[in-house]
Amino acid sequence: MTAPKIEQQPPPPPQLTPEQLAEIQEQERKQKQLMAGIIAIIVLLVALLGVAIYFLLQPETPTDKIRDVFIIVVALETLVIGVALIVLVVQLASLINLLQNEVRPILHATSETVNTLRGTAEFLGENVVEPVIKLNGYLAGLKRMLELLGIKPK
Repeated sequence: MTAPKIEQQPPPPPQLTPEQLAEIQEQERKQKQLMAGIIAIIVLLVALLGVAIYFLLQPETPTDKIRDVFIIVVALETLVIGVALIVLVVQLASLINLLQNEVRPILHATSETVNTLRGTAEFLGENVVEPVIKLNGYLAGLKRMLELLGIKPK
């Protein structure tokens, strides 16, 4: 005969308060709005690109002036990217400074604390725990001996 299997149901998820439910719904709504905005911007950019290509393919379009404008735009974009890279390098230097001057001493102090605790635990083990264990062993042996001699009832 086999024992019937008892199916364990997973515990039900914790009940959320109305405030938590409202917050979750608000976050989902904001996320949907953000996604809709991003999709709308992408569609608009594709449409503008299509219109620009259509007008640039017309034979009477002065493409040399448009080319010059795009060269200026690319130069400005390169300037912005250069500034962003400078800011990034400064932030990286700040992070390295933080790691060297604040995190490393904290790690060193933590390591010293762990070593001190390890020494304390060894000291307590040798000088407190071992004698107590030995005493308990001797007392248990004495109790058993007194029980066997009939002096102490079981």
